[in-house]
Amino acid sequence: MRVLLVLAHPLSESFAASVARTVRETLEANGHTVDLLDLYAENFDPRLTERERRGYFDVPYDISDVAGLVARLKVAETLILVFPQWWFNLPAILKGFFDRVFAPGVAFHHDKAGGRIVPQLTNIRHFWVFTTTGSPWWVVKFYMGDPVRRQLRRGIAIFCNRKVDFRMLALHDMDRATEARRAAHLERVRTALQVLR
Repeated sequence: MRVLLVLAHPLSESFAASVARTVRETLEANGHTVDLLDLYAENFDPRLTERERRGYFDVPYDISDVAGLVARLKVAETLILVFPQWWFNLPAILKGFFDRVFAPGVAFHHDKAGGRIVPQLTNIRHFWVFTTTGSPWWVVKFYMGDPVRRQLRRGIAIFCNRKVDFRMLALHDMDRATEARRAAHLERVRTALQVLR
């Protein structure tokens, strides 16, 4: 299976980078092909340009500035995101990845008869997320309503492919996580990946 693995963390020694390494090593050991897209290392610019915004409803939409990333997304069968949650949200660079790369004509197209969008990213069969939060799980889930899971599952994954397999695994209370707890989480990541076929 072809996997696009997207890492969104500025520090190469971060726990997110360790998770991405674990994902890559596990998948490659299982015979999958992994394309690592490290948004910071590849100097991705998350800012939607004036030209991109003005032409958002043009057909065809001009993806020329991100054509290389679109090509990588379109050949993937699985999309895996690795990132920390900051302020109960995605890192800005990852939000920009969705804004610029999950564009009309790539992830969806606009239905001319109404306001809905029609999914177009049907090559992505699995949309998985490995993330961390600084807050305890109960704050994320009960107080905040699990906003990142909701946004990614309901607001992005399903709109791009209604039949996609969406999963999210989080290590909560990251700021106080011991080495043993981090190691146990990496083992959970390895175990979870065994079902990918």
